[in-house]
Amino acid sequence: MSDFRLRSATPDDGDAIWQILEGVIRAGETYAFAPDMSREAALRVWMELVAGCWIVEASDGTPLGTFYIKTNQAGGGDHVCNAGFITGEAARGLGVGRWMGARALEEAAALGYRAMQFNFVLASNVGAVKLWRSLGFIILGTIPDAFRHPHLGLVDAHVMYRRLGPSPELPRPH
Repeated sequence: MSDFRLRSATPDDGDAIWQILEGVIRAGETYAFAPDMSREAALRVWMELVAGCWIVEASDGTPLGTFYIKTNQAGGGDHVCNAGFITGEAARGLGVGRWMGARALEEAAALGYRAMQFNFVLASNVGAVKLWRSLGFIILGTIPDAFRHPHLGLVDAHVMYRRLGPSPELPRPH
């Protein structure tokens, strides 16, 4: 995976990031974004309302994926972050998602977060659930019928969690 490089996104990356996001948002199959969400609204959520936004590029500078990290809750919960990840369509199956996930865990720890929590991982997104479990996340709970999938109907969503650090001790799910 050494041919991938990570860098912080800048406002000049808006077009490249929108190119990665748009198809996923329009499909409405994996993120709880309105399928008709505007470019401006999507980039605001992805790039501005976050602690950091990154872009993954091939060695030739081609954008392959993007992720953000943000604080999951304010106040007493601000040590737990949340993150979002999208791999560009042409880069799927190349290991970009796993690479981004591993880098995001490092970036989150460097930002001072103690844990990462995903609030809404669709059970129908089998690849994402498998990836996050392989990176040490556990399913804390499942919300039945939480998402109106455009092809599958109502699907469950998982809350997933991982402590950050070299040897995170995970809580036991209830």
